[in-house]
Amino acid sequence: MMRLFFIAILFSATAIAGHAQDLNFNIKYTTDCLADTEQVDAKQVCIGNAAEACMANTPGGDSTYGMGGCLSAEADWWDGQLNAAYKALMKNEKNMDRENGLSENSVTSAAKALRQAQRAWIPFRDATCAYEYSQWGGGTGGGPASVACYMRMTAQQALYLQYAGFGD
Repeated sequence: MMRLFFIAILFSATAIAGHAQDLNFNIKYTTDCLADTEQVDAKQVCIGNAAEACMANTPGGDSTYGMGGCLSAEADWWDGQLNAAYKALMKNEKNMDRENGLSENSVTSAAKALRQAQRAWIPFRDATCAYEYSQWGGGTGGGPASVACYMRMTAQQALYLQYAGFGD
């Protein structure tokens, strides 16, 4: 039930982003920050840069509608980064398992462990963001708050997987 609720919140924000053709969104604010930051842990400060610039540079960007659209646009980008990082890491882990003579059913399979971790992380993210939404007591700020949470947690997981969980 909570998953359906959260999907509805994200669908609404994505619909806002899709209809807000006048959003001044440019992912370059985030990608430039990521490129300029060498330390893996420091890359966290880049999360939300494009959304923040979008809100500042879009007429009405400080409205619930504008915030939702800008946050959703960056969340979508991070979701793509997460999927790419997961796919690349899974390929690496499967190769490592093969080199070590392990099947994916082995207790020590890295690919199996990665899949289980990601499957456990998704409902954790969704429940955390539903909790953040609940803090608004049904107010209009709940939508942007939950999308900001989704963006932040998805970005953090993308960076984690991109660097295979290891900092510098």
